[in-house]
Amino acid sequence: MTDLHAAAPPYATAGPSRPRDRGSIRPANLGVVLRILRDSGPRSRAQIAADTGLPKPTVTTLVAELVAHGLIREGPAQREGAVGRPGTLVHIDGRGLCGIGVEISTSYIHVLALSLSGAAVHEHRVAVAVAEAGAEEILDLTAQAIRTCLTVLSGEGIRPVGLTLAVPGVIDAAAGTVEYAPAIGWRAVAVADGLRQRLEQPLPRLTLDNDAKLGALAEYVQVQGSDVHDMVCITGERGIGAGIVSGGRLLRGATGFAGEVGHMPLDPQRRPCVCGRRGCWEVMVGLDAILRLAAADDDLIHDPAVELETRLAELRRRALDGDARTLDALARVAEDLGLGLALLADVLNPRMVILGGYFTHIGDLMLERVREVVHERVMASDAGGCEVRLSALGFAAAARGGAYLALDAVYQDPGAV
Repeated sequence: MTDLHAAAPPYATAGPSRPRDRGSIRPANLGVVLRILRDSGPRSRAQIAADTGLPKPTVTTLVAELVAHGLIREGPAQREGAVGRPGTLVHIDGRGLCGIGVEISTSYIHVLALSLSGAAVHEHRVAVAVAEAGAEEILDLTAQAIRTCLTVLSGEGIRPVGLTLAVPGVIDAAAGTVEYAPAIGWRAVAVADGLRQRLEQPLPRLTLDNDAKLGALAEYVQVQGSDVHDMVCITGERGIGAGIVSGGRLLRGATGFAGEVGHMPLDPQRRPCVCGRRGCWEVMVGLDAILRLAAADDDLIHDPAVELETRLAELRRRALDGDARTLDALARVAEDLGLGLALLADVLNPRMVILGGYFTHIGDLMLERVREVVHERVMASDAGGCEVRLSALGFAAAARGGAYLALDAVYQDPGAV
């Protein structure tokens, strides 16, 4: 499980820094100061000392080292309280560093580079029918997108500290392979090695992770400070997955398989799923389901060559214009979505369920009914305190989570980076 609680970095995989010997104390303290500035904003060295419990001389030395690394900067003096002399504020900087997140989805490849402060310094997306194209072509396109990103960053003097690749399905992170991704038709694809061979240039640290879990990391950062530490983040694409945060910890399960909620057998019609089984929840509420229900096969909204946002905007227009078939499709998916969410709420008791992916574009047209179904079906009163809301990140969540995870190396050991 990944520790995401307030005591630890919100998107760290290594958990809070815990010095085990004298040599590890300094890197840990550098990380503590950097995280304080990231999470709480600019503050004086005196306030940093009060926040961390470190002696003021130690904080002064740590701040000087972080400034030398280009990770923070000192700004003009400002009074933090009602009394006392103004203190020089310390700000997070790191403009010369970034983390890169790359998502291979069912209908696009998305590259996003974030600075240490979380600002986007490069973003690009390519529309492609991933399952139809095949793994080799997709790795070619992904390598090309990464190469373009690295070229842009180099031209701007920005150094990537890591690259995280998000893919739907079961991931072997240690081997860098996608073991099984039914939504895109991949099995035992050596993604990390394939990209390294294609790029033929020095790469930042490359890691591989599940798209729903990375999306959950990004969503958890969004609600930071709201005292929400139990949430389920649903990816709404061709496949349906979940990133589950419980008690501030990202649940991965014994072998990293936790969150494959799209294959819960809820469909009474037992329609075939791409996973080879019948009756899966994603057959009822996935992107293919809403498009199938809303329009005939030869309709524009089924054309993978058209940007997905454009197709969803057309679906939205039809709904607002009162098109009967579109409205019926939305009503049907709302019922089935509420059914599955209520089951997850009964099992996991999250404080919040966040609907991402395609739900962010048309989910507001279904949200009221989804919430009603959840409240009707969850056994606990008031749905166990569960709130259902739409993501503000949309299709960018997984790539953003990947970039955050890549940047986490800086917060774990600033000096080493």
